[in-house]
Amino acid sequence: MTEKAIVAEGLTYTYGDLLAVDHISFDVEQGEILGFLGPNGAGKSTTVKMLTGQLRPRGGRALLLGLDIAHKPKAVQSQIGVCFELTNLYEQMSARENLTLFARLFAVKEYDAEAALKRVGLDGRADDRVDTFSKGMKQRLMVARTLVNTPRILFLDEPTEGLDPTSAQSIRNIILEERERGATIFLTTHDMEEADKLSDRVAFINQGQIMALDTPHTLKQQYGKRALKIQVAGENGNLEVREIVLDESETAQTLQALFSQEKVITVHSEEATLEDIFHKITGRGLV
Repeated sequence: MTEKAIVAEGLTYTYGDLLAVDHISFDVEQGEILGFLGPNGAGKSTTVKMLTGQLRPRGGRALLLGLDIAHKPKAVQSQIGVCFELTNLYEQMSARENLTLFARLFAVKEYDAEAALKRVGLDGRADDRVDTFSKGMKQRLMVARTLVNTPRILFLDEPTEGLDPTSAQSIRNIILEERERGATIFLTTHDMEEADKLSDRVAFINQGQIMALDTPHTLKQQYGKRALKIQVAGENGNLEVREIVLDESETAQTLQALFSQEKVITVHSEEATLEDIFHKITGRGLV
């Protein structure tokens, strides 16, 4: 049986009297993308900090690749990559120097900084100082730096934040390529469409507790509804919207009656979003 990439057992953390992470347990398979979703203050960042060895749990434990991060942080950290939402690059150095420095820290021999920069769309900028880069360029350089040691587990915090649509899509493609390579990806994001497209499973965390954890499809089936939004011509030519919920016993008859009795202009399907489901489960929004 393949060893889990991440196993959290009763992870707990407090800041004084504040219980930030409340005895959460979950696991992540090798080669899986887990979307970790929740509003600000829900416990996402604290959980990531415990998983990556930046904070020691007050209770429970976290195993990464079979190793307890609290007891063997260096052994674990050599095999993971972390991309923070806030960039922490050496801005007085060039892009190439930033990458080669980290390659040396990870003892990576014959590191090809040019190829790494080309992969994130920064080819031709290797020798430019980072303080001349835009926010989006710095974010792409952060992603390149995260991959320096060919990590087995990637922790990505809002990796496409501040990127234009083309750059954001290139980073999503890299995430999928890394999963294809066999890497495990722990993804925190406020972009629910991105989480839906990329994640094999998603976890909803709220007030330090995991409220749901499953595939996006299963969560939509369990908590959401599929419907048809139908525009019809009303009185005086005004458009009116009708909604017909799918998967109910009377759906076919209702739809047939509507088409026979009204002038239908447009029809499109609609399903619950992860944002809708989070709100339904927790009573609050993700942002």
